[in-house]
Amino acid sequence: MTHATEAEKAWARVRASLRESAGARLFEQWLKPIELIPGEDHDTIRLALPSAFMTNWVRNHYADRLVLEFKQILPNVRTVQIETRAPGRAPVVLAIEPVADPAVVEPAAPKPVVEAKPVAEPQPAAPAQVSMKFGVDPSLKPAPAVVEATAAVGVPAERPPLDPRYTFERFVVDPSNKVAFNAAKVLAEPGPVRFSPLFLHSGTGQGKTHLMHAIGHAFLEHNPHAIVLCMSAERFMYDFVAAMRARDTHAFKQRLRGADLLLIDDLQFIAGKDATQEEFFHTVNEIMAAGKRLVISADRCPQALEGVEARIISRMAVGLVADIKAPDLTLRRTILDRKLVDLPDMRVPTDVLDLLASRIHANIRELEGALNRVVAYAQLTGDTIDLDFAVATLGEVLRGAQKRVTIDEIQKLVSAHFELKPLDLISARRARAVARPRQIAMYLAKRLTTRSLPEIGRKFGGRDHSTVIHAVRKIEELRDLDRDIDAAVRVLMRELEG
Repeated sequence: MTHATEAEKAWARVRASLRESAGARLFEQWLKPIELIPGEDHDTIRLALPSAFMTNWVRNHYADRLVLEFKQILPNVRTVQIETRAPGRAPVVLAIEPVADPAVVEPAAPKPVVEAKPVAEPQPAAPAQVSMKFGVDPSLKPAPAVVEATAAVGVPAERPPLDPRYTFERFVVDPSNKVAFNAAKVLAEPGPVRFSPLFLHSGTGQGKTHLMHAIGHAFLEHNPHAIVLCMSAERFMYDFVAAMRARDTHAFKQRLRGADLLLIDDLQFIAGKDATQEEFFHTVNEIMAAGKRLVISADRCPQALEGVEARIISRMAVGLVADIKAPDLTLRRTILDRKLVDLPDMRVPTDVLDLLASRIHANIRELEGALNRVVAYAQLTGDTIDLDFAVATLGEVLRGAQKRVTIDEIQKLVSAHFELKPLDLISARRARAVARPRQIAMYLAKRLTTRSLPEIGRKFGGRDHSTVIHAVRKIEELRDLDRDIDAAVRVLMRELEG
């Protein structure tokens, strides 16, 4: 049996394996166009695709897999060459040669090519790694048929297709984000498209990306075989430029316009990029004309996007524009409680959670990061998490995020809340009606200011620092036992933050 015959039989088995693992739709659009080029080189398998864009994509996603598949059938195979064979052009060869398994990708010099039948240009939709056999971390469990925003050669992909943590079930809803949340759920539902595009805007770290990924997850749950493409506007630009350089913009256009749901994050990044905006405009038009779903996010409303063409802004206004406001104290505290569900083995005291929620105001991502940092430091040091540990661990994070609250402001607000005079809090009176509000004021001074214990004591009638320590511990204890005290502290903290 000649090597050519053996290679043909091996290729037939490899194609069958790829069809089974990748699924019919991905196989038809990206893998079926691959042709085996006959040859007598026993350690080399040569494959051809009809465009440079497809060659790069297959090389990025299937190079190692192809080498391993062929080696299992033909142990002598060392190299798999992936060539671009467009009519009238010399082939461009990309060789994948294993060195001490797994395979290492190296460029190989071009070799003479035996003529093969031309392959019709496919209609790709750029699906990415949809099977965990292709190197996706099994713990992430990505949804099936998600299209990754693949990078051009030399440009790494910025993240997995859809983050498994970002679902509707894990999104904390309150009035600041309710409209955006409900709109996202409606867009993800099966059936006719009620509006498109959905334009989400908010500041950094307030939930836009979470909602976009949640839409993708829910849409795929209802439509398991749908093509979902998720990419940042910056990735859109990189891929478009790469396609132009490869003279293969047709495949790029078909990849995006073949998606059933297109998610574009951070639109502001294409501001001032005229050629990219031109292609983006036509992509938006095609998606909308086809009645497909389109979700776009930015850090501001469409009308405030400087450097973005008016016709693009006009298209955004055709659908639904929903904003996400900065989270208030209640929402921040609820988000931390939800986050703790992911940390079942860690006990984080209530006063530490209140500290984080009160000091880190505008950015949910920073808020969750602060909690992660406290937990990680506790695990690494073996220390118990308490208020002092959290303050020492976060340090500049808390000082940089906090609003400047003074002890005078605390005394005025506490005295007004309990219908006392400010002088009562610094007097020598020990009646409970005065002593308890004084302890609350000391507690708030310790929580919300950077003043030392002796400084706080002096501001409350020249009291010793040990009196302040007792007051802080007493209020911490009462907050767990007395709902009225806890409610009063929460109200006062909210007003002082306001």
